Amino acid sequence: MAKDLLLEIGLEEVPARFVRGAIDQLKDKTEKWLEGSRLAYEEVKAYATPRRLAVLVIGLAEKQADVSEEVKGPARKIAKDANGEWTKAALGFARSQGVEPEDLFFKELAGVEYVYANKSSIGVETAGLLPEALPALITSLTFPKNMRWGGYELRYVRPIRWLVALFGSDVVPFEITGVHAGDTTRGHRFLGTDAKIVEPSQYVEKLREQSVIADIEERRKEILDGIDRLAESRGWTIAVKDDLLEEVLFLVETPTVLTGSFDPSFLHIPQEVLITSMREHQRYFPVLDKAGKLQPYFVTVRNGDSASIEVVARGNEKVLRARLSDAKFFYEEDQKVRLPDFLAKLENIVYHEELGTVADKVRRISAVSGKLARKLNADASAQADVGRTAELCKFDLVTQMVYEFPELQGIMGEDYALKAGESQAVAKAINEHYSPRNAGDTPPASLVGAIVGIADKIDTIVGCFSIGIVPTGSQDPYALRRQAAGIVATLLAHELDLTLPELFRMALEAHAEARPLKREAFDILKDLGEFFSLRVKNVLTEQHIRYDVVDAVLSAGSDDVRRTILRAKALQRHAEDGRSEAFRPTVEAFNRVANLAAKAGESRQVIPDLFENAAEGALYEAWQKAHGEYVLACAEANLADGLGALAAMTGPISSFFEAVMVMAEDEAIRNNRLSLLALIADDVRSFADFSKWVG
Repeated sequence: MAKDLLLEIGLEEVPARFVRGAIDQLKDKTEKWLEGSRLAYEEVKAYATPRRLAVLVIGLAEKQADVSEEVKGPARKIAKDANGEWTKAALGFARSQGVEPEDLFFKELAGVEYVYANKSSIGVETAGLLPEALPALITSLTFPKNMRWGGYELRYVRPIRWLVALFGSDVVPFEITGVHAGDTTRGHRFLGTDAKIVEPSQYVEKLREQSVIADIEERRKEILDGIDRLAESRGWTIAVKDDLLEEVLFLVETPTVLTGSFDPSFLHIPQEVLITSMREHQRYFPVLDKAGKLQPYFVTVRNGDSASIEVVARGNEKVLRARLSDAKFFYEEDQKVRLPDFLAKLENIVYHEELGTVADKVRRISAVSGKLARKLNADASAQADVGRTAELCKFDLVTQMVYEFPELQGIMGEDYALKAGESQAVAKAINEHYSPRNAGDTPPASLVGAIVGIADKIDTIVGCFSIGIVPTGSQDPYALRRQAAGIVATLLAHELDLTLPELFRMALEAHAEARPLKREAFDILKDLGEFFSLRVKNVLTEQHIRYDVVDAVLSAGSDDVRRTILRAKALQRHAEDGRSEAFRPTVEAFNRVANLAAKAGESRQVIPDLFENAAEGALYEAWQKAHGEYVLACAEANLADGLGALAAMTGPISSFFEAVMVMAEDEAIRNNRLSLLALIADDVRSFADFSKWVG
């Protein structure tokens, strides 16, 4: 027999950003407890609103499954002494399994006899487990922030106000912070009342009667359907961002979509400002025309029905008017300040107590970006734009608009720079240098934005590493991983001929010129290399490069990000489409060369006059040809051809090993052969460590 189980945690309104994680936890922990408790069930459904977290377990067995299993203990030589008596180890094993010593028996496993016990356990009634398990499940949930209330010790996301726990039609008795579990839920705060639930299967419908849509996906669909109907009827494009939709989803229990308007005179402000104000402060969806231009309307979602919806719309319009008036004031006030005055204010803004002011950071960005522009052979015009962009890239941080809306940094910089008479290239690069801003964002489109963006990010990373701030585990308060990933993405997007060590040294020199380094430069560079290697590994993994290919390529180094990716892609082709077996002889040849070349020491001098076998000369000629082609292919970033050039030595290598005893008794001949293998191994090793190839 089976019954349904319902557990609902009734709370004061939970912050919307916490709800998804909480309900996922509750569902996952419930499933794990059921499986760990040997309780069969059909399905676990999860429900969540701002005021409740709930799971419905369908078809839960009324009793644990009985279990009977053989448990392995110590080996016979440990279990019995010289007199054939049970040892303390065996007696302890019997006690731990709940059996008598005479019930122990021996079985052979892999040629060794071990003592075993038959462990049997009769399943317990589910109803007897729940009163202890459910409160433990509830209190095990974790949240980003917790609180205490009354005189209770429990720390939880919000105070618990009611609990529903039903197994079939029976209440599961337990209590948390003075709240006793029962069979009564609460409806919408204003539109519903308390409702008694007789059977768990009634849960969703009982709440619907009390103006609560408990099903998350149903609520999402109702919101999107309402937005779509409104867009179709008005001919609008309503910009729905997933993160805002997710937040709104957990702000309401009964969603009703409504619209309002604002004064068109606000549209002279950059639309990014208006959209940010609507989304971030009011949780409104902006309305655009077909060309993507903002219209003087907004869409929002009410937590309630459509009664007096016009009054609600007017209230929202009034609040938004105040917000936009503030934005307009900040925008107009910023226009009264000259760029040099903004820059002067940066001298008084501390970037980090050990790294100076924001103005100090700008000077370092200018120094590094100038070196980068010259290293990348940017033309004179681009170098001038890089210099001006680097000088201005942080000025908008001290504007009133960015102070109010930090997410507009760069966006306002571009707008204000254009209004101050800066060139389009410089203004655009001021905005772009922050990109990519997140995992889904794109790198800067312009070379100027790319150069200044790289300089900015590497200054932050190197500065933090230089004072001992190195991300460990999940700790990364300065988002250094994201910034490193941004550098890697930018290098790849623009195919920049720049190695990571070159970049590290430029930034480290800029910091060293400004202040004495707190750590040794060698240690900083070592940590930076390892840190960026992991970012490159992430890129390769995201591109579905096989794990052994990733390991093989990274073992050869990742200093040149672009060529590292190309090496991996070239090698990956030999792991796809059944080509792995055909490539295996090449891998085996390379690995055999590498193993012997390790004995060559530092010598790379090959003397053809010492060759005793034609296979030696043939291999030397094959290497000379392959080496020239390989070096050229690497220079041109054609790594597929580079690998092909190396692979062409497979036959000569095999012939060499068949015809020649490398470790000859004559030292000169032996060293000559080892030097030849070392030359080959050096080229191969610069491409990948083929010992890591699984095939």
